Amino acid sequence: QVQLVESGGGLVQAGGSLRLSCAASGRIFTVGAMGWYRQAPGKQRELVADSTSGFSTQYADSVKGRFTISRDNAKNTVYLQMDSLKPADTAVYYCPAARITTPRGPVFGSWGQGTQVTVSS
Repeated sequence: QVQLVESGGGLVQAGGSLRLSCAASGRIFTVGAMGWYRQAPGKQRELVADSTSGFSTQYADSVKGRFTISRDNAKNTVYLQMDSLKPADTAVYYCPAARITTPRGPVFGSWGQGTQVTVSS
């Protein structure tokens, strides 16, 4: 069984920083594209950043220059370094993986349980 587990969320003042981690666990051969989405109360889930297994990245315009996505393929882990945080960044942050290759075959569209990020003004 494959799981994605996020960590690193919390409460921070505006202008502060947090680093989120998302680790894929289980019997895994490879993990394809991984990323971060967020969902604020009353809003739709939106893409924050993603990274292919080849380290190509893309970011939402609202976080460019402030957030950095990175990954460690050996650890099947993706990170999100969030700097210069704003109250508008308050949301639950989720980590999806597009495709996880396991001994039983590929698993598509896995999501973590989410981690809360709250930025106070």
